[in-house]
Amino acid sequence: MSDYIIVGGGSAGCILAARLSEDPDVSVTLLEAGPPDTDRYIHLPVGFFKMTSGPLIWGYDTAPGKAIDGRTMVYPQARVLGGGSSINAQVFTRGCPQDYDGWAADNGCAGWSYAEVLPYFIRSEGNDIFAGPQHGIDGPLGVSSGAPHPLTRIFVKAAQQAGLPFRADFNAGEQAGAGFYQTTTRRGKRSSTAVAYLKPALGRKNLALRTDATVSRIVVENGRAIGVEIIVNGRTERLGAEPLGASIDDD
Repeated sequence: MSDYIIVGGGSAGCILAARLSEDPDVSVTLLEAGPPDTDRYIHLPVGFFKMTSGPLIWGYDTAPGKAIDGRTMVYPQARVLGGGSSINAQVFTRGCPQDYDGWAADNGCAGWSYAEVLPYFIRSEGNDIFAGPQHGIDGPLGVSSGAPHPLTRIFVKAAQQAGLPFRADFNAGEQAGAGFYQTTTRRGKRSSTAVAYLKPALGRKNLALRTDATVSRIVVENGRAIGVEIIVNGRTERLGAEPLGASIDDD
């Protein structure tokens, strides 16, 4: 029985488990349907090309598209600890400040203006190049600049010759232009949320991780969620959440 059960050990789930378990007075269980992030191609940054079409995704395809002559495309959704942060291309781009401001001003999303979310970006970021008011250097998420391929350098030069401005930092408030991306890597390896947030927290006695555990349903009694049912090796188990109800026996 845990105080918190987190369904899905993806990008958000790993962070949530690490942050909640900072309080030693609560217990946290993190459930992930996929396996641990032990595949070497996860941690080798260039290996993402194998991950986005390999065995650690759910196998979704898009609907047939008219613009691509009725073909379908692989829609990679991760099924592994770390979720998308374990299989994606690691490009570190926060999004346009104008989008955040629009959500807050025009769509009623209080607290989501760029000025309000920026402190959280800074807090999470451990940048190896950029510092100052837009960047963090001590955060758990590794962000680094690699050595661009010669053809990449030529491409960026050509973009400038075509009239596009050079953009040294895509996370400094302006994104229009051409430049070199930073990536969520540290010391030559992928910095997923499983690596950056969860792994340092797994030694805590109040945090339990279960992989290869598919959640089949949320258990609701009297209008309140009191636990979940999971499938492990073909067997159904029921896990209860302490603050939300009485103890639930396993099936």
